[in-house]
Amino acid sequence: MFETLLMIDNRDLQAGGGATFERHNPMDGTVATRAAAGTVSDANAAIDAARAALPAWAALGPTARRTLLLKAGDTLVARSGDFVAAMAKETGSARAWAGFNVQLAAGMLLEAAALTTQVAGEVIPSDQPGCVAMAVRRPAGVVVGIAPWNAPVILGVRAIATPLACGNTVVLKASETCPATHRLIGEVMREAGLPPGVLNVLTHAPKDAAAIVAALIAHPAVRRINFTGSTRVGRLVARLAAEHLKPVLLELGGKAPLIVLDDADLDAAVAAAAFGAYMNSGQICMSTERIIVEESIADAFMARFKQKVSALVAGDPSLGQAPLGSVIDPKAAARIRELMDDAVSRGARLHQAAPANGTLLSATVLDGVTPAMKIYAEESFGPVTTIVHAADEADAIRLANDTEYGLSSAVFSRDIARALRVAEQLETGMCHINGATVHDEAQMPFGGMKASGYGRFGGRAGIAEFTELRWITIATQAQHYPI
Repeated sequence: MFETLLMIDNRDLQAGGGATFERHNPMDGTVATRAAAGTVSDANAAIDAARAALPAWAALGPTARRTLLLKAGDTLVARSGDFVAAMAKETGSARAWAGFNVQLAAGMLLEAAALTTQVAGEVIPSDQPGCVAMAVRRPAGVVVGIAPWNAPVILGVRAIATPLACGNTVVLKASETCPATHRLIGEVMREAGLPPGVLNVLTHAPKDAAAIVAALIAHPAVRRINFTGSTRVGRLVARLAAEHLKPVLLELGGKAPLIVLDDADLDAAVAAAAFGAYMNSGQICMSTERIIVEESIADAFMARFKQKVSALVAGDPSLGQAPLGSVIDPKAAARIRELMDDAVSRGARLHQAAPANGTLLSATVLDGVTPAMKIYAEESFGPVTTIVHAADEADAIRLANDTEYGLSSAVFSRDIARALRVAEQLETGMCHINGATVHDEAQMPFGGMKASGYGRFGGRAGIAEFTELRWITIATQAQHYPI
């Protein structure tokens, strides 16, 4: 069992009153973590520590910040085993997924290190004689990062890396589902030499989530919020931030379509669709939830895809022998099974690698899904994908856009010009031609449209999210005014 404390001002602290909460292993119900149940007072203390640390951190030269972020990347990799163990116990993640989390998160720290010298402005020609005009970027201030459990190392690091690179200080609100995993991120940054107060990690009991988030957003020192999670909660965060006129970056739910056109390489499409649908048991915002196949090749695609699916069986992640691990909890497993049962009752054809066993759900595909079924519109967030038949290319585009979400998408065709034409019509923030819907790189502008959120993590796009753009002028000669 992991024992987790708050990290405020680089100190390990109990929550106010010494309260704790427990996170249970989704596989067997044993206690995975006993964590400090932070209070609103603790949240305010974390922000106060970040506010106090802000002037010195913002004034630090880019090379110094880069050096610390590079060391943090190395430290993260060195502690890979700790992250793999924590994720297995808290979220039931397979070893491969946990290892991938560490590697990509380390890459995000390296990319953030590279950004420290790219927080640039420009000189803008002024119409006023004797006036030099500049646009300069400055740190926004204290940033609150709110990260989820499904890719906890990737998304926890993403919530803090670019803000730190830009000279902000940060409070990371850990997910109550994986408090030990997120707390490890704080330990890594502290071990790398981050000064006190620059990064603070706050854990809390599930029942206190709403009050903690409200306090973090309302604190006058907080100038930016970033949130990754469900669309339902994202709307609440956006509403709270709007009340305080504070910018918020949201990366929310998805219902990613993968379009297979009639001239596609079917083997390549099958491989990408299986990876996109079943990696981390489908618990990824970019997961391939809808495979839209032109009718003329649907049977050929399905024959190949069923064969692939048959090998993707879920197993105990602690043994490291199965390609799929556990879904996050029994409630999620029950909801996914309900979606499957509803689809089958309305005419969908089901194929799965193995029967469900508690929270172990093996790969499942539902063929012939229609709008009459709940799973057509609802995000399953599990190891189940759907096959939707399209009459032709235009119908495939219509079906792909027939959703409130707009995060990721993919198109398969041997004709790249045709695939690009289709990609440009899809209402998603990201689209991958002849590639999987699950694709993330630290330097890319990652984010969605519609109910999948707004704003962009990653690369130079992230700099704009976590800095203030200021206009500064210098009068180089005497100015004349009309009065």
